[in-house]
Amino acid sequence: MTITGKIDVKEQDILGALRKFFEDVLNLEDIKAILVPQHLPMKNMVMPTLVTDPNQLNGIDPLAPAFPMNAAKIVSRLTRKPMGAKIVAVLRPCEIRAFFELVKLKQARPDEVVLIGIDCLGTYQNKDYFRFVEKNENDSTVKFYQNVLSAKGAKIDDVDLSPACKACEYPVALNADILIGLYGITENDYLMVQSQTATGENFLAQINPPKIDEPASRQDAVAAVVEKRIAYRDDMFVKTHEATDNLEKMTAYLASCVNCYNCRVACPVCYCKECVFSTDVFNHDPSQYLKWASRKGIIKMPTDTVFYHITRLAHMSTACVGCGQCSNACPNDIPVMELFRTIAQRTQEAFDYEAGRSIEEDPPMSVFREEEFAEVVGIDK
Repeated sequence: MTITGKIDVKEQDILGALRKFFEDVLNLEDIKAILVPQHLPMKNMVMPTLVTDPNQLNGIDPLAPAFPMNAAKIVSRLTRKPMGAKIVAVLRPCEIRAFFELVKLKQARPDEVVLIGIDCLGTYQNKDYFRFVEKNENDSTVKFYQNVLSAKGAKIDDVDLSPACKACEYPVALNADILIGLYGITENDYLMVQSQTATGENFLAQINPPKIDEPASRQDAVAAVVEKRIAYRDDMFVKTHEATDNLEKMTAYLASCVNCYNCRVACPVCYCKECVFSTDVFNHDPSQYLKWASRKGIIKMPTDTVFYHITRLAHMSTACVGCGQCSNACPNDIPVMELFRTIAQRTQEAFDYEAGRSIEEDPPMSVFREEEFAEVVGIDK
């Protein structure tokens, strides 16, 4: 049975209310730690922290429009082998979907983690978040939260959401054990909390929040956000396709790539321990560069940049969750996310698959289906 309750917010202190809720979670007998975003004391940035002491939750800020990394990578590290204890992970919807992909890729285990998902209002890119916080140091998160939910929008001053968030059609973590709802909550004195799995129901029953009915306005509010984001996403697909629909255009699109591989490192589902592009395969002999240059008269350095991205697309398009960390990590502002999401959308549609939709759903090409793509392989019934 689904449990729907509320987290009381006193004096509009939403972060204080969340802190009290997470303290209650951490005080449960079965829970040994909680992974939750917090402000770092040494710099005004929000990063994942693993907390075992409830008194160390003073800096929690899971609503901050900061997204320095996809924390699915952290949950993967924590769960890939048995810990002997249960932890809670507070994640954005795209982080939960990335975690599900990593579970299916045998890079993580779901047995010892309880997932708490919070409605995602979107985030700024790293450089933009720093500028936003600098201008709104004392109330940055509250200002962002109130602006978004009061329909003023996420753009504050000259800082706007990242393209990945504008194009994300999954603002609600429908696959979390416990969901904390923000959209459609018209009152300022509570947040909605809801169990979505048997595990979530068990833990929420222990916390025993005051019971409520899901607000009637919630589904309409979520639908309006999704509709707007899908419109942005589809326009992005058209523009990206037009900008990359042949090799010449693709080369121009990726012209400023310097083979730093930051996008590969930042990607939550790019999991190979040793990437082929870090091996001697692409450590060409010096004479080879001269041969290539002599053949054409000129070559762009470093080489293999387009091939690198095409290889990643071939590897990752079925698992891409569109979190945008690839673009966030690019030093030269290449719109990597737009390219990967455009290709991933087509790849995943071809397999009738959505990355992170279900932990039970087999990844494409991991199982044999006799009747799949009959028109391609030439099977005639």
